[in-house]
Amino acid sequence: MTRDNRPKDLIIVSAVCVYDDAGRLLTVRKRGTDKFMHPGGKPEPGETAAETAARELAEEVGIELPATELLPLGTWLAAAANEAATDIEATVFTAPGTWTAHPSAEIAEIRWLDIGGDLPDDLAPLLTDHVLPLLAATVGPPASGRMPA
Repeated sequence: MTRDNRPKDLIIVSAVCVYDDAGRLLTVRKRGTDKFMHPGGKPEPGETAAETAARELAEEVGIELPATELLPLGTWLAAAANEAATDIEATVFTAPGTWTAHPSAEIAEIRWLDIGGDLPDDLAPLLTDHVLPLLAATVGPPASGRMPA
């Protein structure tokens, strides 16, 4: 609920954890915003969460990967980074392997994040509240793309 007791809006999204060969996590900042987040976005009609994630990955940072190769990491409810009185329900995947990326479409900037180091204060709530705590036990991409037990 918002401060004036209205229900929050809910946006469904898919996002992807992508690592470079130094084990850093890819974050992106969309044009007109100030928070960094995973590459990802909203589904088009009929898309599965993995299909959305794969399409957004290609559109936003030029990484071509079939949806079937993405590894599920989890689904979380978090405050939307750039929209007031809005939550997101995010299904997050991991792209196996290591990658290079370049900003495309609505992406203004990319930044590789050392998840074992000091974290900047301009990260989206999905990252700070859910994904980074889960990833904190590992440095860089898990060999299998799955988190340790």
